[in-house]
Amino acid sequence: MIFGNIQNLKEYFFLEDGVFECFRYAKEHNLDEYEKGSHEIDGKRLFVNIVEYETVTAKERFWEAHKEYLDIHLMLEGEEQIDMNFLPNMDVKDYVPEDDFLPMEGGKNGSVILRKGDFLICYPGDAHRTAVAVEESEKIKKAIFKVRI
Repeated sequence: MIFGNIQNLKEYFFLEDGVFECFRYAKEHNLDEYEKGSHEIDGKRLFVNIVEYETVTAKERFWEAHKEYLDIHLMLEGEEQIDMNFLPNMDVKDYVPEDDFLPMEGGKNGSVILRKGDFLICYPGDAHRTAVAVEESEKIKKAIFKVRI
């Protein structure tokens, strides 16, 4: 996992080209104006999901990871906690290939709070639980870039 802010991209010169392609796209397009849903950038290789939801307690959320895509969470509005752990620490369930969804159960090893402009990159070994309220429930808007690996 890599946690940062889009204003400090020079610090992340080592990231994959596909990741920088997402950040360039975010800079060149006003994602705040995008409607909820999936938006194609380059077919199934690269797309962005715009999500809006209310954050809730950790108990109300689920753990996930992905095998075919990197997740790049970029906060557009609001605050959200994302809990994290590593797959070997989790009770991993059956993979759902059509959704690139690997469900699991377990506890958190750490967490980050995303605010406007913050991003979190989740790799295949990174378990994450999203939509956790920071202090109280609030509506957030976020772009989740999906980069095929």
